[in-house]
Amino acid sequence: MGIRQFEEIEGWREARVLAAKIYEISNLGKFSTDFGLRDQVRRASVSIMANIAEGFGRGGKTEFMRFLRISRASALETQSHLYIALDLGYLSKDDFETLHKQAIRVTRLVGGFINYLSNHKEPNNRSTE
Repeated sequence: MGIRQFEEIEGWREARVLAAKIYEISNLGKFSTDFGLRDQVRRASVSIMANIAEGFGRGGKTEFMRFLRISRASALETQSHLYIALDLGYLSKDDFETLHKQAIRVTRLVGGFINYLSNHKEPNNRSTE
């Protein structure tokens, strides 16, 4: 049985958790007043989910994999932004560790899915290129 909806993709579900946590934490303290960094880390985290969904909707394996690579890059971008938030004192060490671990999890899940698709002709019931 193939994946019928993007919501079934574990990487998308975990990216959703990450984005919600980032929105929650970036609403607090000094982080909430640094509009540039706050908005950039939010956009990067939401981009992870959005690119998985958009790629899934493209209908072809090649396009899907392209969007998954963009999604993985956004997960790495999110990780990078978390470091500067930590360095600036916007995140506690514990909050950083929680978010960073989740971002790494998402990166690995998306990367694993890319590898899976690379090695399988038809991973779901949709047409592939």
